[in-house]
Amino acid sequence: MNRKKIYNPNSKEGVNGRKIFGGDPTGIFELNNIKYQWAYNLWDMMLNNTWFPKEVDLTGDVKDYKRLTSAEKRAYDKALSQLIFMDSLQTNNLIDNINPYITAPEINLILVRQAFEEALHSQSYAVLVDSISQNSDEIYDMWRQDAMLKRKNDNIAKIYEDLGDNPTDQQLVKAMFANQILEGIYFYSGFTFFYTLARSGKMLGSAQMIRFIQRDEITHLLIFQNMINATKKERPELFTKEFLDEIYEMFDEAVELEISWGVHITEGQILGLTNEIIEDYIKHLADKRLQAVGLEKRYHKEHPIKWVDNFSSFNDQKTNFFEGNVTNYSKGSLNFDDF
Repeated sequence: MNRKKIYNPNSKEGVNGRKIFGGDPTGIFELNNIKYQWAYNLWDMMLNNTWFPKEVDLTGDVKDYKRLTSAEKRAYDKALSQLIFMDSLQTNNLIDNINPYITAPEINLILVRQAFEEALHSQSYAVLVDSISQNSDEIYDMWRQDAMLKRKNDNIAKIYEDLGDNPTDQQLVKAMFANQILEGIYFYSGFTFFYTLARSGKMLGSAQMIRFIQRDEITHLLIFQNMINATKKERPELFTKEFLDEIYEMFDEAVELEISWGVHITEGQILGLTNEIIEDYIKHLADKRLQAVGLEKRYHKEHPIKWVDNFSSFNDQKTNFFEGNVTNYSKGSLNFDDF
């Protein structure tokens, strides 16, 4: 598979001939004719969701952080360090590894927007680190010191690095699944720790920042789930039993890795996050992601912390989130019927 040409005047491809990948685009963003309407719907939603870290008041968190238990501080710093890595990786991955092979302009559009949002999330974490933490350098260098964090980072990065300079069609589809896992399991799991602290009245500004970030991640998850489902229709021959076995194995590895990480950072000392809850929640998330792309559930675990869904949602909010300014948090509600 070759990277698409930036300018391809010899292309005769019309809108109906567009493909997720392997197409022959002109390089012109002709957005009045759309094949993948879901992509343009997401583009519009992502624009409506625009926000900036300065909208979040962190003054209370500065005092709260000093009053956290040593276990809570440790978990906060490690969870933040992990999120920093994932958004750093994803910003580069989307631009360097994924988008060059995507040949539908409306999808190129939302991948570029996603990369911007991932970069914005990195700025958000920098604001959290600079405003709150007493261990700024330690947080950014934690992957060098924490063997579990290094193992997780290496595992996530390897799948993207396997794309290489000339990926096969199946390798690119596998990278789509890897993005689904990153956006829909790893990030969701990491966010839950901040919501757990906020539920007990601690670090409310941090949770508010995470809530903005998670709203973006929902659209990112939808991007890759729709890309996978569209590819299944366009290229069903790629989804062989052997390939799907690889995908299920990738999910198994991700679930095991995330459970180990969750247990590692909480050490059984964070109220509301027992080892059993962590395991059940991650397995529940994995099943949801599998079902969203037409694959079979694998773990069959009920949602153990349903309060998280309402706690993190922007939809149908009657009151302000953590006494925040309602005008800041009512933008871009998600309507999944469009996808």
